[in-house]
Amino acid sequence: MPQQPLKNRNALITGAGKGLGKTFALALAQGGVNLGLVGRNADTLKSVAEEARKHGVTAETFTADISREKDVLDLEKAVASKFQKIHILINNAGINVRKNVTDFTYDEWTSVINTNLVGAFLMCRSFVPRMKDEGYGRIINLTSIMAHVSSTGRGVYSATKHAVAGLTKALALELVDDAITCVAISPGFIATDLTAPLRADPAKNAALMAQTPIKRWGKPEEIAALALYICSDAAAFMTGNDVLIDGGWCAQ
Repeated sequence: MPQQPLKNRNALITGAGKGLGKTFALALAQGGVNLGLVGRNADTLKSVAEEARKHGVTAETFTADISREKDVLDLEKAVASKFQKIHILINNAGINVRKNVTDFTYDEWTSVINTNLVGAFLMCRSFVPRMKDEGYGRIINLTSIMAHVSSTGRGVYSATKHAVAGLTKALALELVDDAITCVAISPGFIATDLTAPLRADPAKNAALMAQTPIKRWGKPEEIAALALYICSDAAAFMTGNDVLIDGGWCAQ
């Protein structure tokens, strides 16, 4: 297998300024992939881009709120000015509001829906057409164990992730003739900056680890390794599925 089998591919990643998005970006950069980094914070995107360029790849940053149609349409034009084609699309951006369903305001409901579900739709609508006619394409949608189970205070988040899993299946079927695969990744509890408050709370951390058969937090690099495999030619027969990587959480 070549040392950089993905060299000279172009990837677009949402929520790329931190957490799993940053880890995806740096893992792909190490594999020779050029990057379009999308997020709402220009400073964090700039930092990731600078780190990625150390691997000899192109890394462009695009500030946008993918929950807004106009932002994504503007993003489409901006990306086209920098990259002739997009080969890999990773819909990673997502938010969560922890409340019971009946305690949500309408604005809170729509903010989670618009970022997690509508954002993925808008990105696919704008960029999938530019992935065609290449004989290769990969869409990775970030779902969650909450696309398979749910829990108190996670109802709306869970609803969006179930919906993204359904969107993944539909896209996979629609794009088979274009040699574009679409796969969802459902991580369990991963040690990122977003989960730092949970890990810092002894009681909450202990409760989560008690429910995780492997008894540890997942590493961002483990999720990135799965993404790299999905992007490889070895995974060309994988499409339409949702891959759990959760330390055994959903096996219980």
